[in-house]
Amino acid sequence: MSYLNITHKNSVAIITLDLPGEKVNKLNESLMDEFSDFLDKLESNDDLIGAVLISGKEDNFIAGADIDMFQERDTVEEIEQLSKDGHQILNRIADFPKPIAVAVHGSCMGGGLELLLACHYRVCSDSSKTVFALPEVKLGLLPGTGGTQRLPRTISLQKALTYMLTGKNIYTRQAKRMGLVDEVTHKDAIEKAAIKGVRKIADGKFDRKDKRSFVEKLLEGNPIGRKVIFSQARKKTAGQTKGNYPAPPKIIDAVEYGLKNGIEKGLENESRLFGELGATRESRNLVNLFFGMNASRKVPHKEKARDVSKICVLGAGLMGSGIADVSVNKGEYRVLLKDQTIEKAAQGEKEIWKPLNKKVQKGIISEFERDRLASMVTGVDSYDGFEAVDLVIEAVFEDLELKKSIVREIEKKTADHCIFASNTSSLPISEIAKGAQNPENVIGMHYFSPVQKMPLLEIITTEQTADWVTATAFRVGVNQGKNVIVVKDGPGFYTTRILAPYMNEGLLLLEEGAEIEYMDTIMKDFGFPVGPMALFDEVGIDVGAHVAETMAPMFKERGMKYNNKAEELLEDEYRGRKNKRGMYKYADSKKKEVNTDIYAHFGGSERKNPDKETAQQRMALMMINEAAWCLQDEIIKNPADGDLGAILGLGFPPFLGGPFRYIDQEGVKHITDRLKAFAGELGPRFEPAGILVEYAKKGKKFYNE
Repeated sequence: MSYLNITHKNSVAIITLDLPGEKVNKLNESLMDEFSDFLDKLESNDDLIGAVLISGKEDNFIAGADIDMFQERDTVEEIEQLSKDGHQILNRIADFPKPIAVAVHGSCMGGGLELLLACHYRVCSDSSKTVFALPEVKLGLLPGTGGTQRLPRTISLQKALTYMLTGKNIYTRQAKRMGLVDEVTHKDAIEKAAIKGVRKIADGKFDRKDKRSFVEKLLEGNPIGRKVIFSQARKKTAGQTKGNYPAPPKIIDAVEYGLKNGIEKGLENESRLFGELGATRESRNLVNLFFGMNASRKVPHKEKARDVSKICVLGAGLMGSGIADVSVNKGEYRVLLKDQTIEKAAQGEKEIWKPLNKKVQKGIISEFERDRLASMVTGVDSYDGFEAVDLVIEAVFEDLELKKSIVREIEKKTADHCIFASNTSSLPISEIAKGAQNPENVIGMHYFSPVQKMPLLEIITTEQTADWVTATAFRVGVNQGKNVIVVKDGPGFYTTRILAPYMNEGLLLLEEGAEIEYMDTIMKDFGFPVGPMALFDEVGIDVGAHVAETMAPMFKERGMKYNNKAEELLEDEYRGRKNKRGMYKYADSKKKEVNTDIYAHFGGSERKNPDKETAQQRMALMMINEAAWCLQDEIIKNPADGDLGAILGLGFPPFLGGPFRYIDQEGVKHITDRLKAFAGELGPRFEPAGILVEYAKKGKKFYNE
């Protein structure tokens, strides 16, 4: 089956991209081969004055390069050749004697955007679904089909570096303003506009304007100005990546080299750097994460999932309003947002309205779209209308008896098919389901804060949870834009269970004399986005105390030294960021500063920092070892879920691939020996999980790639 469907209109070839059997178009070898054949015909056909590229997919132009193509190549040379092949076709488009226009509706990512940059006239729809990005940096790569050379020459050096180094989205209004696209129109008119664009170029009536500001032209137009821009970009990047990610500095190198030596040499250099990056361990781990994220959006046993049209969220606080937000904005579900008073419910509605209104101000959505989405959530203070609800998600205080009483109350007000989901971080779901009339309808849906930004949803099943309930909850999570893992019930489930020993080790190091800021700095250097002490404040010391209470019995059974300081701190009114009193002080206008008063609970003001690597390993290995325990105890089904949960839920360094890939890459025996050495020195909490000892003996790995 052909990727390209070619028709003719008004002496212009209309090339419709439609990858057979896929929901989205991807830039792959078959597209490049077919397109090369088409260009041969276009060049020799005197009846055609040019061509228009358009997608046959709904809400998607090109989602990016086909990552499978990249996975099949291992060596620097093979990966470099992939980039060179892409250059060959895109250079031909850029230099083609007849105008080639592009008409974009929907997502235009990575290789799709690089294709757009090579075209002579660029039209896009005014839809909020139309979005552009070069996200290769998230895969540990650089844009390898001309992006590092063409984007800076199109939208300005500074803007191009920002978008390439972050992978951030560019929306239609921004795209037009910065000169990425030449025209924005309704999605039904993009083809017609692109045909007109071809004609304008053919008639010599189109001249693209330079949209750079005066300051941008001034800075970029001379070597000294460019040197300042590159120097600042390197400094900022080094501060953010801590040297753990090789792609950002290479992106800067690629752009700088091309501007200094010209586009032809710049493209050659881009291919070379692309090959070097593609063979790195960091890139391989990030690519595996990409595949894991895609897999986590595929609903298992989807035939068992039932339709959900109306959701109720109990609790309109930060977590509850966040769940309602993604249910409406991503899932397009109708939502009842219930709280004890209508005022609290209205406050929750207001929290959903604010980001919608910001999107209007940025030109991402229309006022009509904002009002439509906002109208889908209704704040309530009673159970009226609950008989029509298909799913209830409670986000109330972490109190077992309260949650159990809510289940009983909800069952009286809802139909028998209604699912009850608890958003709890550590309370066993089987305990919450005790006394329920329909325990098979009870499940855990553990969201992470802030819900709108955190990508993970941890679904927790008990032995009684029905398969259709799991499948339905999974599909709802995917519709809410989440990456979903399903885990078994138990204290702390998976994510909280592996976080608890990591945080506990941090508190023990603090007790031994480490400084708060030092602890946060070294773990950020290791690759975590937030250090353990700052995280303690963010999560809330009260939540930490509750989690410690829930988890302590299981850990004590294994002889683990468990720090109970959270409870002690709570008694002394330390709650973290929520009351501006925790490991840090939080003044409204000032940068947070270490709260040295708290050292009174951890051995006094005299501080002595431990060896950096030893402290990093102590904390990281507690989390990694606990992940192995969870696999051994069948809390998680497989290592891939364990890696995804740790990275997306807890910020485990993505470039390390997750706990299980880290174990494989460091060597199971090496990790086991390290744990045993710590156990001998510091006690049985470091005893390696049985599965690690077994794998070390047999020379096994968690992944058999």
